[in-house]
This record gives sequence, structure tokens and C-alpha cells, in this order.
Amino acid sequence: MSRPVTSFAIFVLVSLAILGGMHAYLWVRLVRDPGLPEPWRRTATVLLALLALAVPVGMFAVRLGSGWVARVLPIAAFTWLGAAFLLFCAVAALDLARLAAQGLALVVEWMRATPDPPDPERRAFIARAVAGGAVLAAGGATGLSFRTATGPAEITEVPIRIERLPRALSGLTIAQITDLHVGPIIREREVRRVVEQTNALHPDVIAITGDLVDGSVRELGAVVSHLAALRARHGVYFVTGNHEYYSGVAPWVEELRRLGIRVLRNERVAIGDAGASLDLAGVDDWSAGRFGGGHGVDLPRALAGRDPERSLVLLAHQPRGVPEAVRSGVELQVSGHTHGGQLFPFNFLVSAAYPYVKGLYAHEEAGRRGYVYVSRGTGYWGPPMRLGSPPEIAKIVLTT
Repeated sequence: MSRPVTSFAIFVLVSLAILGGMHAYLWVRLVRDPGLPEPWRRTATVLLALLALAVPVGMFAVRLGSGWVARVLPIAAFTWLGAAFLLFCAVAALDLARLAAQGLALVVEWMRATPDPPDPERRAFIARAVAGGAVLAAGGATGLSFRTATGPAEITEVPIRIERLPRALSGLTIAQITDLHVGPIIREREVRRVVEQTNALHPDVIAITGDLVDGSVRELGAVVSHLAALRARHGVYFVTGNHEYYSGVAPWVEELRRLGIRVLRNERVAIGDAGASLDLAGVDDWSAGRFGGGHGVDLPRALAGRDPERSLVLLAHQPRGVPEAVRSGVELQVSGHTHGGQLFPFNFLVSAAYPYVKGLYAHEEAGRRGYVYVSRGTGYWGPPMRLGSPPEIAKIVLTT
């Protein structure tokens, strides 16, 4: 068995184990411990089992199904996955609070001469209160996060002072679209809305910083074709994200070029005119090297032969390699990938993996100062839900 196949099999097994464990915990705390009477206990058990099974079925339907099956099942599966995650977190948080209260009560009882005897009715009442509170909290969070994710993107204006920027270019705007994840859930309506919102900013440059698609050109070409309507004074530019490599990167690069979008693959262009301009560079995704075919991040190649006195902006999907970029003279790196955590409290895990998660950061390296802006993302991946990290289109304004 090849290494990629083995890695994928391990990933699937681990994912199924986590999914099963999460649903088993929910069954214990929401069905067994509250002591639901029949037929409610049996009904709730069967429902949880079906919902757990729907997640892998819905995910495989994306690749194996067609028509409404490939559209409806993934929406239901991913939505339940997000709701189950929020429900799991709510139950776990209430359990921790309950355990802390029980610990305090045990200390109080230990200090008393005659501790109270166990009270089964009180225990059942607490279990039902925890279950009911968790369902209400998770239900409210699910509704709010679904509405946030599927609504219009927020426009975030980000003024950034660039030292080497020519005065004639002060006020130049870059509209950033990233992590749109066009696929089985995000379709024509969402793409057209993003195009309208972006064009309404009248940007000088439009930068699409990867993870645009989750599917092949054959499946999504007609949907993505609406991006041909993007308009910017100095053009529309694209760099690959990791999901392009899962979706067939070579056909997508060709398709985007056909739509009039300039794909930057470890290369740079001049933005402006003969009197005043800056360098805009773009690199392949950080993970691209393992896919072969001549792909892989190569910043030295993108910057080879450039005048170090010129202002330099870098498009890179993942907010990695920032120290090297700043040492190389990059004044601003524009990235995405993290989704800003997308769904609280998952953002804490994302923060543990990436030092730059969302927003604008300054970075000092080898006596140089640069910035990295990490967008929260314009779409979403997996559950159509965002909690604590609404979608955005960034309007980056460069000033002197």
C-alpha cells in the first residue's frame, strides 16, 4: 500500500473514531443520564446514530453522488457536524461546571459531621437540567452561526503604512477574497454576491489568496465563471491554496487564466505605471511541494532580480514563512487559510497551530519590519457555520 493511501486510511479511521466518540458522549449525557422514558429513549438513540452515520455518508456523497443527492446530503451532514460540535462543547462546559460544584459540595460535606445521603432524584434533575441547557445553548449558537456564515461578507478596511511605497500610490487599495470554498454548498448565488461586493469597493487590485474551490473544473467551472466579472484598475490576481491541489490544480490554473485572472506561481508583477509602481509577488501554497508537478513555494524565485528599494507585497495562502518574507524585503504579506478559527471554540486549536490567525500583525526580523494580514476568509469550509469569526472581504489601503 502506498504512503498516500496509508495516510488517507489512517486519517479516515481517526476521524471516524473521533466522530463516534463524540456521539457516544452525547448519547450518555443527553439520553442515558437524564433517564429518558420509552419510547423517547429509543427514538433519541436511533436519531443520534443516524445523524452520526449521515456525516461520513454526506462527505462521500460530495465525490460519489450527483444531482440533488450530492447537494442536499453534504449540507445536512456538515450542518449537523457543526451543530454536534457545538452541542459537545456545551455539554462538556456544563459538565466541568457541574464537577467543580460537586467537588465544592464534597468539601463542604466532609467538613460537616453528618453528610447528606445521596439523592437519586436530585441527580436525575441535574442531569436533565444539564442536557436541556446544553441543547438550548447549542441550538441558539447553531442558528446564529449559520446565519453569519451564509450571509454577506463583512467589508473590513485595513489601512497599512508602507515605508517604501511611492507617494503617488498612497491610497492604493487591494481587495482580498480568500477561502471562498466554492463547492457543493457555496454556489452561484454566493459567488455573484462576492463579485458584486468586491466590485462595489472599486479596488485598484483584487487578490484571491487561495482555497477558491472544492471540486473539479468539470463540476464547478460554470459557478466559478462569474469571477470573470471582477473588475480592478490594475487587475485580478490569484495564488493557489491547499484545496486547489485536492481539486486538480493544473486545470484550475488554466481555467482561471481563461477567465482573465492572472495566476502568480512563484513570480511577481509591477503594479502601477512607469512613474510609480510597486512589486506584487505570489507564491504557491506552502503544502504544494508534496503534490509534485513542479509545484511548491519558492520565494527566492519570485523575488529573483528585483530592485530591493522597491515596495513589495506578497500573496501567500498560508500565513507561514513570514520571517523569511520580511528578511527578503516583503513589507506586507496577504494571507488566509485559518478562517480566523471559523467556529468557536475551535479557534483555540487554530491559534495553537498558527501564530497569526486573523487580522493585522507586525513582524520584526533581522532589523526589518513587515506586516502580515490574515483574512478570516470569505466563505467557509465544512459546516456552513461561523461563530466568533464572520466572513470578510478585506479592503487593504496602502499609505505612505
